Amino acid sequence: MVKNIAVIEGDGIGIEIIAEGVRVLKKIEEKFGHTFNLNYVEMGGCAIDKYGVALPDETLAACKAADAVLLGAVGGPKWDDPTAKVRPEQGLLGLRAGLECFANIRPAKVYKALAAASPLKDSIISDGFDIVVVRELTGGIYFGERGRDGDSAYDTEKYSVYEIERIARVAFNLAMGRKKIVHSVDKANVLESSRLWRETVAKVAKEYPEVELVNMLVDNAAMQLVRNPAQFDVMLTSNMFGDILSDEASQITGSIGMLASASTGAGTRGLYEPIHGSAPDIAGQNKANPIATILSVAMMLDISFGLKEEAATIDNAVNSVLEDNYRTIDIASEGSVVLGTQEMGKLIAERI
Repeated sequence: MVKNIAVIEGDGIGIEIIAEGVRVLKKIEEKFGHTFNLNYVEMGGCAIDKYGVALPDETLAACKAADAVLLGAVGGPKWDDPTAKVRPEQGLLGLRAGLECFANIRPAKVYKALAAASPLKDSIISDGFDIVVVRELTGGIYFGERGRDGDSAYDTEKYSVYEIERIARVAFNLAMGRKKIVHSVDKANVLESSRLWRETVAKVAKEYPEVELVNMLVDNAAMQLVRNPAQFDVMLTSNMFGDILSDEASQITGSIGMLASASTGAGTRGLYEPIHGSAPDIAGQNKANPIATILSVAMMLDISFGLKEEAATIDNAVNSVLEDNYRTIDIASEGSVVLGTQEMGKLIAERI
């Protein structure tokens, strides 16, 4: 298989973690006989410094021409002025919009070797959990009409049937390859937009008779995530609810440095990135955890390229390293062997 990948290192630790993601990708290329053509382009703070914009036209064009995009992280104190007309985050929003990515897919998984790092009690996570949050990314209250009226302000939650149908199908298709259960999260007891959400998801569910649909109010979902996370498999949410619940799900795993994400659209092309930031305080010190980026590579192989065996090989390599008690400093515990960014990347690649 030959695939073209646009690679965006970004800012801060982005350069370091992308290097290890690419190291693992090259190992997969070698082991399975694929060809991955990498095109490095710029976005974020580094692009602002060089071009005056967070997302140069050339970068967006290269990403649109690629089969997938691999991103490190953007931003940092240098560009952290909320009044600035140009900010690194604009690059990410522009890229998602330009690629027409309407679905954000965020796994939250507890590796057995890291269960002690979770803030939840052992009795709650003894059986582990493996959740995927599917968040609608381009609609809802973040994109509705907003404004000020005297001493009042307003933001409008609005969804169309089309927007709900397409994100629901992403969730149900994912569920078909997993445990075949979807928890659809809404606030249908109060919000009209949620009532449309629930009605539309129910119609889409009829296309997937093998998948069980469970409707859950968002406040209950937030509670159930910390009470019994193992009950969830695929969680389907609107933009705002997903923003909140995916962060909650990431925290109960115990380490943000372990979590990957994907943003996808109607086709197979997707944007893959770790959920953590650019961590400028440790940039260039060989301390960053590259595992979230490496697992983002695995998601890319699975979702965009359909290479499920290759993706599972990466996941197994990560699990093997963790089981042998190797850690980066952010997930280190008493008795573990602490490795730097490069050493962790090399070890995972060797296990492949």
